[in-house]
Amino acid sequence: MSSDSRDILEVLKFELNFLEQGGYGRSVRTPWKPTSIFQDSLSCVNFNDPARPHACDECLLSDLVPSEHANENVPCHHIPLNGEGETVDTMERQYTQPELEEAVKGWLRATIQRIEQERAEKKRA
Repeated sequence: MSSDSRDILEVLKFELNFLEQGGYGRSVRTPWKPTSIFQDSLSCVNFNDPARPHACDECLLSDLVPSEHANENVPCHHIPLNGEGETVDTMERQYTQPELEEAVKGWLRATIQRIEQERAEKKRA
């Protein structure tokens, strides 16, 4: 479990909004460098720090990574995004950036809805 004290629901909503606003477009400062889903967003505990001082397991997204991928270099890239088990890692080799971003948006919407439903059910109980 992550040590990140932020609310996972708020982080996911921020990430969705970030994507919907074109967040992963090329950087003005480094247009030659491709951007990385999750890593180049404020939702990453190591955002904008190439030294990566925080372990990925400190991040809220690590709670969504299957245990067999927890020790990957970029664990959040191994979160299953759809029923076929595709991940950012597998999709970035097969799809365009816009297609990948649409898949991530779909996953974010579904995950946000699931968490909201779980919280509503807890409140009722």
